[in-house]
Amino acid sequence: MSQTATPDLSLSLSGERPGHGSAAAFAGAALVVVVVAALLAGFVPLGFSIVTVFLFAGPHNWVEFRYFLSRMPPRWGPLRTFYLTGILGTLVLTAAYIAMAVTARSPYWDGHTLTTAAAAWNCALVLWVCALVALRNGHRRRMAEEESQGRSETAPLHGELDRASATPAAATANPWLLPMGVGFTLVAGVWLWPAAWEIGLVYLHPFIALWFLDREIARQRPAWQRAYRRCLPAIPVALGVLWWRLADAPPLAGGNDMLTMRITAHAGADIITGVSSHALVATHTFLEMLHYGVWLVAIPLVAMRAAPWRLAAVPIARHSVTWKRAVVFAGVAGALIVVVLWGGFLADYPITRDAYFTVAIGHVLAEATFLLRLL
Repeated sequence: MSQTATPDLSLSLSGERPGHGSAAAFAGAALVVVVVAALLAGFVPLGFSIVTVFLFAGPHNWVEFRYFLSRMPPRWGPLRTFYLTGILGTLVLTAAYIAMAVTARSPYWDGHTLTTAAAAWNCALVLWVCALVALRNGHRRRMAEEESQGRSETAPLHGELDRASATPAAATANPWLLPMGVGFTLVAGVWLWPAAWEIGLVYLHPFIALWFLDREIARQRPAWQRAYRRCLPAIPVALGVLWWRLADAPPLAGGNDMLTMRITAHAGADIITGVSSHALVATHTFLEMLHYGVWLVAIPLVAMRAAPWRLAAVPIARHSVTWKRAVVFAGVAGALIVVVLWGGFLADYPITRDAYFTVAIGHVLAEATFLLRLL
């Protein structure tokens, strides 16, 4: 009786049934965001950068934190080492990054010392990510072996043949070999081209949000994935138009203003000297707006089955009363930090912006653990 009177919400949430109409609406909204963001970034890059960071930087971090809570299982089981490595690595690397940013203002640090410290930090980052990849590969390998063993127990005759053919591969497939080989190769690149590596991280980070969204669409609303992926070419097209129009544009007005200097430096104008600062700031602001849009709108729409403010609904909060209180406290504290951040922007925007982008490295690092868990 109830099933005939009530719509099937599970099918609606997964995107299987209404599918095509909602997918078209989602794709249309995504294209509108890309076009509007590109236009604003191209015509008013400084103003657009200031407004987007002021409005969306803090809230998007809170939503990202809420998303990570929703993806954290109440019991880690065989993934315990993976999660511990991810959390401890995030905390240690964030603390080291903040300490390095503070110490860099000391008169005892010259340019060479700062470059060496930054390269060392980047090397630690690369090896940490590679360790996470290896741990994830090892977990998958164990799961595959257990599944294969389960099949062999139910079908002994065929199982003997499967084990005989799979044993040599299992013996030689070291989950650490390939990730660490790639990692040490990247470490060499970090030392050879440290500036290029840092700028690459700045511009690649917004694309991580698009990757998260793709994985969540595949899991939660698979009927949307084709429409979403068809929208993605609009991003390089918009970037191409921005660079075609602005690569030779005059430098941004107010280049000697402290805020303008910090925004252009963050976009890489001090390193990429052959390109107009107008094009660099427009590119960075455009990508950041897409990043904010994904986390503030698309991820909650696709991946969160409960309203973001319903903190007690996350799985880890159901572990115990203590965990529930800790999750609620963390969410409320995070919301208060967002309010404080807005106050800081109003009081002194340049200094608050610098402080925010220094501390925000933590959320960039946290993304590595949860993205690898999704893959």
